[in-house]
Amino acid sequence: MKRIIVVGGGAGGLELVTRLGHGLGKKRKAEIILVDRSRTHIWKPLLHEVATGSIDINNDGVNYRAHAAKHHYQFQLGTVTGVDPDTKNITLDSLSDDKGQLILPERSLSYDILIMAVGSVSNDFGTPGVAEHCYFLDSHKQAERFQQALLNQFLRVYQEGPDTKLKIAIVGGGATGVELSAELFHVADLMKAYGMPEMSGKRVHIELVEASNRILQALPDRIANLASKELIRLGVQLSENTRVVRADVDGFQTAEDKLIAADLMIWAAGVKAPDFIKNIDGFDTNRSNQIIVKGTLQSLNFDDVYVIGDCCACEQPDGSFVPPRAQSAHQMASLVYANIQASFKGESLKEYIYKDYGSLVNLSNYSTVGSLMGNLMGGSMFVEGRIARFVYVSLYRLHLIAIHGWFKATIIMAAQKIGKVVKPKLKLH
Repeated sequence: MKRIIVVGGGAGGLELVTRLGHGLGKKRKAEIILVDRSRTHIWKPLLHEVATGSIDINNDGVNYRAHAAKHHYQFQLGTVTGVDPDTKNITLDSLSDDKGQLILPERSLSYDILIMAVGSVSNDFGTPGVAEHCYFLDSHKQAERFQQALLNQFLRVYQEGPDTKLKIAIVGGGATGVELSAELFHVADLMKAYGMPEMSGKRVHIELVEASNRILQALPDRIANLASKELIRLGVQLSENTRVVRADVDGFQTAEDKLIAADLMIWAAGVKAPDFIKNIDGFDTNRSNQIIVKGTLQSLNFDDVYVIGDCCACEQPDGSFVPPRAQSAHQMASLVYANIQASFKGESLKEYIYKDYGSLVNLSNYSTVGSLMGNLMGGSMFVEGRIARFVYVSLYRLHLIAIHGWFKATIIMAAQKIGKVVKPKLKLH
């Protein structure tokens, strides 16, 4: 029986391993294994809400081991440190507890088919001080770490009196930085109901720093302009055409030698695939560590290795590369599943063509803006307000359906609605 290993349980990886489990694992046509360094999955576009406490990972996350038991695959907890495409083996780092006690030694797993779905991490471009002084939002653990620091800072500024403001600086005007900026104002206002009646968004100063000439560079001008207006209305200070050259304990230093003072610093500028990928012999990678693939999403030199999601560099017929988005990962997962099924039957494989279904930016409870259908309608269907918010929420619901099925996903969505009524609106611990 063939062994198929999926490395990375993000949006694409978890959807793919779920389909493989039902299509091949349940019928004992293949052994399916998911490898991830975390025990829990959270949809990455929601990480900024985990970081502010708007979402509790304990309620909204998916436990891989429990999910595996119901969807006919196995789960291996571990961090991949090496891949040997020649011998068809991956290496998992040793696993220790918080006291340094060894739980599992370094391990090796063999495969017949490997799918790399390790996603992306923030790219600090080697900027001095960023790794030491900034928070990142690459994983739910990092998001939870920031949330704890945020709660502590709220407590500090509240105790220091009404004239004290919490200064937060965010580098990176992409979707994460923009959505986080709005969510922080929303959370500051919610703190009124939880023992801090004099706390509000007015007690928070947020500066969003972007090196290019506008935020949301990957999206149409109309979306970026509306998002800018909404952020400015909330009170966000937009610092565009501003390049950060250093971070220290006091804040960010810009190329113009200006200090952007901050109590909390978040780095959300640029992404790259994890560094270990560039050290794998046999993979062709680009400057962002992404693995370059053929149209079938197989690596250039190894037909038994597929790549999906943010770590995949897939060139399209027009010369562009597929953008690192959740919808890309979803589409890639569907194609790889079809191609693996085809390979089992001796049929020809299909090539991946990216379909842009549009982009949405959710500015917390204040607004949602975006375009629907993308290149299918020339990006002309602009949406905002309640319609855009409905579509944004629907994307998450479709992800739940893909990993749980219609019946369980409906129950989960109902439970989440009930939870919002009976539970605090914020994670306060």
